[in-house]
Amino acid sequence: MISGTDLPDIATRQVRVGTRTFTYTPRWSHGTVAELLRGRNNSLGLLRLLLATAVVASHARVLGYGGKEFGHTFTGGQTDLGKLAVYGFFVLSGILVARSGARLPVGRFLWHRALRILPGFWVCLAVTVLVVAPLLYWKVHSTFAGLNGPGGLVAHVKANWLIATRQYDIAGLMQHQRVAGVTHNAAFNGSLWTLRHEALCYVVVAVLAVTGVLTRARRAVLLLTGFLGWLVIRQAIDERFWAGAYDAHYFHAVDLPGVGFVTPVWMIYLGFAFSLGMLIELYKERIPVSDPLGVISLVVMAGSLHFGYFFVVGVPAFAYALLWLAIRLPGPFRRIGARNDYSYGIYIYGFLVQQTLAVLDVPRFGLAVYFALTMALTVALAAASWHLVEQPALRLKDLGRSTPAGPAPVSPAPAKEKAAVG
Repeated sequence: MISGTDLPDIATRQVRVGTRTFTYTPRWSHGTVAELLRGRNNSLGLLRLLLATAVVASHARVLGYGGKEFGHTFTGGQTDLGKLAVYGFFVLSGILVARSGARLPVGRFLWHRALRILPGFWVCLAVTVLVVAPLLYWKVHSTFAGLNGPGGLVAHVKANWLIATRQYDIAGLMQHQRVAGVTHNAAFNGSLWTLRHEALCYVVVAVLAVTGVLTRARRAVLLLTGFLGWLVIRQAIDERFWAGAYDAHYFHAVDLPGVGFVTPVWMIYLGFAFSLGMLIELYKERIPVSDPLGVISLVVMAGSLHFGYFFVVGVPAFAYALLWLAIRLPGPFRRIGARNDYSYGIYIYGFLVQQTLAVLDVPRFGLAVYFALTMALTVALAAASWHLVEQPALRLKDLGRSTPAGPAPVSPAPAKEKAAVG
C-alpha cells in the first residue's frame, strides 16, 4: 500500500508528437482521481467522522434549546451545518457505492449494502425500544403501562424495522415533553429519515449495474445527474437564498411499502449530491486532482453559502472540495477512521442521545456541557456498534461465495525422472 508520503506531488504525463514522445509535468495537477483515490490511502474516514459530528453539533442547538441549527443565519436560510453534512454524506456515498456497484454482481452488491446499514440500524432500534424508551417513560410517568398501547414499543418496531421510520415517537412521550417545553422535537430519533433515501439510491445503483449502465454506458449517469441538477437549479437560480428542498415543490410525498413516506423533492436534492459522487467515480480517469481547483471549490462553496446561490454552484463545488480533501490531506489524517468507522454509529445514535439528555434536563447546564456529554455518550455507543455489530456483520460479506480454486498441486515426479533431472 502506498503511504501518504509516497503520493506524487506532480503527475508526469507523456505526449506523442509524430515519432517523438515528450515528457512534461503539469504543475496544476497531481494526477487523476483514478490514480490517487485507491484503497484506504485517503482521508474518507476522517471526512465521514467530521460530517457525522457536524450533524450532531448542528442538532445540539435545536434539540437542546429550540433555536435554529448552526449555519442557518450564516447561509441566509439556504441550509445549515447538519443538512450540509448530509449532502456531503451523499456525495461520498455516491463515490463508494458506485465503485461497489460496478465491481460486484448485483445480488452481492445488495447483500453488502444491507450488511452495512441494517444490522447497526436494527440494534439501534432495539436499544431505543428496550432501554431508552422504557427508562424515559418511567422517568416522566412513573409507570410502564402506556408503552403497551397504540403507538407503543411494539408498534414502533413494526413501523420502523425496515428503515421505514413511519413512527417517530413512542407512546406520545416526546410529544408530551415537547408540549411541556422540555424537548423541542417530537421524534425519538429524527436523523434516521435519511436512511430510506440512501437505500433508494442503492436500489438505483443496482438497476444501473444490472442494466450495464455503470460499466458500459456511463453517459446515462451523466444525463441523470444533469437532469437532477436542472431540477435543482431551474428554481434556485431565481432566488439567491433558495432554501433547497424546503422551497421546492416537486410532486407529492409517496408512501412506499416497507419504506414509508418518501418525498420526491428530497430524493431530487439528495439524489443530485449522490449522482455527483457517482460521476466522480465513473469518470475518475478524467478528473484531475488539483490544488488550485480544490482551493477555488472551497472558496466558491463558502461564498455561495454566505452570499447566495448555494444550490446553483455550491453543491458541485462542495463535491469537488470533499474529493480534493480526501486525497490531499496529509498522511496522518489518512489513518483516522481507516480501520474503525464510527461515523455511521455517530449518525444513528446522536439524535437519540440528545433527546435522552434533553428529557433528563441536561441542557440547563449550558450548550458546552450538553454537547460534550452528547458526544461522549454517542461515540461510546458508536464504538460499541462498530466493534460488536457492524464489523462482525461485514465479515459476512462473502457468505455463500465459492472460494476460487487455487493452482493445481504439482505431483511429485517419479523416482526415475528425479534421477534424470537431478
